[in-house]
Amino acid sequence: MKDRDCVDLLQWALPRLHMRWRGFRKVHHQVCRKVQQRMDALGIEDVGQYRRYLDAHPREWQVLDGFLPITISRFWRDRRVFELLECRFLPELARRAQEEGVPALTLWSLGCGAGEEPYTFSILWRERLQPRFPGLGLTILASDVEAHQLARADQACYPASALKDLPRSLRSVAFERRDADYCLKREYRQAVELERRDIRGDFPARRFHLIACRYLAFTYFDRDLQHDIACRLHRALLPRGLLVLGEGETLPEGVTGFEPADERVPIYRRRRGKD
Repeated sequence: MKDRDCVDLLQWALPRLHMRWRGFRKVHHQVCRKVQQRMDALGIEDVGQYRRYLDAHPREWQVLDGFLPITISRFWRDRRVFELLECRFLPELARRAQEEGVPALTLWSLGCGAGEEPYTFSILWRERLQPRFPGLGLTILASDVEAHQLARADQACYPASALKDLPRSLRSVAFERRDADYCLKREYRQAVELERRDIRGDFPARRFHLIACRYLAFTYFDRDLQHDIACRLHRALLPRGLLVLGEGETLPEGVTGFEPADERVPIYRRRRGKD
């Protein structure tokens, strides 16, 4: 399949899935390899035939939707974000939680992939913040739509490349070496609850002090869907809670109820007085 043919297919298909080409431009070669693999599995020889197959088989859209977004993650991704979370934002949330008498901070990692992000939060909390806030726990809900990613998160073993940004002191205490992999110790996994969830569907009934929604909704989805998800994320946050996006991501125009928490990073605070 020629690159131009694949790009034409994506530009035709993505709007029908409420996604946007802009989010796929840098990763389209990886997506095209997945499309080619799917076409090979179906015995389809060219893009035109696959388009006709999509038209004739509505369930194939679900298959296409399932492998389009590309998950690229690692521990401590976006160093400045985690440094500010450690030094400022998580301590602020922890102090407020203690004042309110709640037993634990509640975090939600959306599109958690193989668990690198939620486990980063767990390591950071256990090693650098929990001693400052005795009696306060941490619970992390980690959601992803892909079952194979959640299976990897459950195993919690990673190649060295996934840990390259994690500070050495944290890497040495939280992981043990098993052959070529680094496996997260059990005590750092206990705070994390893994679940399969499509964020375009229902949200959890609970509310959160912090939600990390990075490199998914605000990269791949179209503006209308982004707006809908942003509004629901607002409702899922506790008052003065934080929404963490990925580098280069912003909330769509027209979304109210948030204010930038720091101009240097894409972290937003739920405004006071907004339901």
